[in-house]
Amino acid sequence: MVNIMVQWLFPAILSLMHPFYVSVIEINHNAKTATVEISVRIFTQDLEKTLQNHTQARIDIMNPPDPAFLDKQINTYLNQTLQLKVNGQPVKMNYLGHEIQKESVWSYLEVPKVADLKKLDINCTLLYDYEKTQSNIFHVKSKGEDKSYKLDYPETKTVFSF
Repeated sequence: MVNIMVQWLFPAILSLMHPFYVSVIEINHNAKTATVEISVRIFTQDLEKTLQNHTQARIDIMNPPDPAFLDKQINTYLNQTLQLKVNGQPVKMNYLGHEIQKESVWSYLEVPKVADLKKLDINCTLLYDYEKTQSNIFHVKSKGEDKSYKLDYPETKTVFSF
């Protein structure tokens, strides 16, 4: 009995002492609207601390004194740390906004005028400046296919082909 408790208790204590750092990036090619839709989920505290390192102004994601300023900071950071090439061509992501869901921030971006997605090159350093154990998990969907990949620091690049 004690052995069973130790087997469960020890990993639980370790997980509290060593939290995990992960973000989830979902990329969906919407053929009907000819857009690439991007959703980025980051733990609120991690994003807040990271953004704080990039500005002199105080960052408070849960109660922003200036929501437009916060959106500008998130947009700038995401465009600096997540670059995409669609079918071999670099693209600009348009920031649409963000929302808070429990302990996470979902940020939404899109790339317009993408009629067909054959190849997606990703260069991602999201939160690498904050935590060296960061992992970024990608879920990409195009032409009815779902593909996933996990980038662990210091790895920055991956490619999806459809």
